[in-house]
Amino acid sequence: MEKLFKLKEHHTDVKTEVIAGITTFTTMAYILAVNPNMLGDAGMDAGAVFTATALASFVACLMMGLTANLPFALSAGMGLNAYFAYTICGQMGYSWHVALAAVFVEGLLFILLSLTNVREAVFNAIPKTLKFAVSVGIGLFIAFSGLQNAHIVTDSTTLVSMFSFKASMEAGTFRSEGITVLLASAGVLITAILLIKKVRGNILIGIGATWILGIICQLTGLYVPDPDAGFYSLLPSGIFSMPASMAPTFLKMSFSGIGIMDFITIMLALLFVDMFDTIGTVIGCAAKADMLDEKGKLPEVRSILLSDAVGTTVGAVFGTSTVTTFVESSAGIAHGGRTGLTTIVTGFLFLLSLFLSPIFLAVPSFATAPALIIVGFMMMQQIVKIDMEELSEAIPAFITLIAMPFMYSMSAGISLGIISYVGINLFIGKRERISPLMYVLTVLFVLKYMMLYS
Repeated sequence: MEKLFKLKEHHTDVKTEVIAGITTFTTMAYILAVNPNMLGDAGMDAGAVFTATALASFVACLMMGLTANLPFALSAGMGLNAYFAYTICGQMGYSWHVALAAVFVEGLLFILLSLTNVREAVFNAIPKTLKFAVSVGIGLFIAFSGLQNAHIVTDSTTLVSMFSFKASMEAGTFRSEGITVLLASAGVLITAILLIKKVRGNILIGIGATWILGIICQLTGLYVPDPDAGFYSLLPSGIFSMPASMAPTFLKMSFSGIGIMDFITIMLALLFVDMFDTIGTVIGCAAKADMLDEKGKLPEVRSILLSDAVGTTVGAVFGTSTVTTFVESSAGIAHGGRTGLTTIVTGFLFLLSLFLSPIFLAVPSFATAPALIIVGFMMMQQIVKIDMEELSEAIPAFITLIAMPFMYSMSAGISLGIISYVGINLFIGKRERISPLMYVLTVLFVLKYMMLYS
């Protein structure tokens, strides 16, 4: 292990890496439940999608761990799967076979861009201040996601508001929804106390403790499952299950029934979102783990981006939507994961999930939500590295970090951050801060928004 992953050089050990890998998997295992349901809405076989998602995640994680030796886990990306199912196959009316073809071509183009250093150049061109801001923005983004997953924050006439226990009691949903909000809140406190006490494995223990509390509530009748409302039994339906066949989705890409320009538009949309979501995730996680050098660069960024691209291509062949680097990797990093061993452990758990899906799919969202909220706090700590006295640096950083949670998009945070950074520093005469590629990115982002909202 030492020879392969250089554990001492990264100030870690096997035990820390293994627990970090388990922690990362536990926080992102929800994708194994969400992705089959979402792509099932597009007409795909849910069992085949489950198998394809798990296998593609395993392949991508294995490549990331062995080639980049970094703790960044990959799976089918949230947001991109929604675009696949509800925009390409829903609003646009194309078949899922065409959508898979677009993902496949996107992956091939990603590989080409990674091998020609284009994506690496984009990563390195982003100023260090914005990289720290991306880390903070992602922290806010995933904390907000955790609050939503726990139903602590809900939709309302004011866009969002705190969960109403009074309304829950009046509607008769307290023993399904209301009790999970209390359990998630307790989970946040438990995880926070463990973190403050410096207990090893605090995030994973917090997830397990919250789940166990939920099981106790179900056994005592305090929690009553309501499948129609999305609140399921917390008890695993079994232990072992055989993987579903990938035959219904394997190599089922098709280019029929779509014009070349429409196909290019769809493929570029997937490419653009995937590229900048990945870059944002890698920047944020690398900054949190102090992996960036003094110039804000990450030495192994090419291997990271190539692993992401290969994962997308393999995923399309197997039958799942775009595979991308997961922001939940920050959970394992927060636990101390620093090498590819963390990612490989996560990858093998995805492989194991093919046979133990009843256990993994039984972990409820209210149990993983506290982990996301606490990890969000940890990533927020990077804000002290932003020089708030230098306004020409601080204001673009502020725009970056607020855009991510408020617009619910990591790529939007990067886009608006770069546009504001170039615009401000150009007009105040500090052109030496702006690299040529930053000008190119600014023009591309402005054109993107003009085309989207014209």
